[in-house]
Amino acid sequence: MKPQLLIIAVAFSVIGCASQPPTHIALNPQVPSITQQTSAQLPIAIETIDTRSANFIVRFNDGDNAARLVSPSEAPRVQMDQVFRDGFSQAGYHVDPSSVKHLQIQIEQLLTDVDEGTFGFEANSQIIINVIAQNTHQSLTKRYRAKGMLKGPFSADFATLELEMNKLLGELTRDIINDPELNQFIQQ
Repeated sequence: MKPQLLIIAVAFSVIGCASQPPTHIALNPQVPSITQQTSAQLPIAIETIDTRSANFIVRFNDGDNAARLVSPSEAPRVQMDQVFRDGFSQAGYHVDPSSVKHLQIQIEQLLTDVDEGTFGFEANSQIIINVIAQNTHQSLTKRYRAKGMLKGPFSADFATLELEMNKLLGELTRDIINDPELNQFIQQ
């Protein structure tokens, strides 16, 4: 009798663990394809900051019930800082913290809102990054946006949401690093 109770208890604990939804999303932004912008190895300082008011990146809305919030497994600021450093290096710049040419990259919004219904889900993603470029005489501020929408049957799975967010981050990073106006300003 006791072994049967032990087996039943283990089975219920395994089922309980399996029904727990993940609590974190693993972003993995990659350096997109970059066009060479300069061959002069111009020095630039890069600083990435996160100005978002909350840490979560996915919000599962459930009608009148409290939303389920999902945080990133690693700080987006750290990941995006590395992507921008690598990307601007590939574009021909030399990342030097003491440079008078300075780029401040501000993550203003990084959020996917998921609405789940009886027959499927709809996920709307929006990413906003502000870039403030400064040299000794002037500054340039630009805002970059990326939006995406997914629809599907059943409920949204984390792998699909991760792929969509990483795709949008890649597109936005490419647009920023390859932006002709920004590069012209940096090269002045």
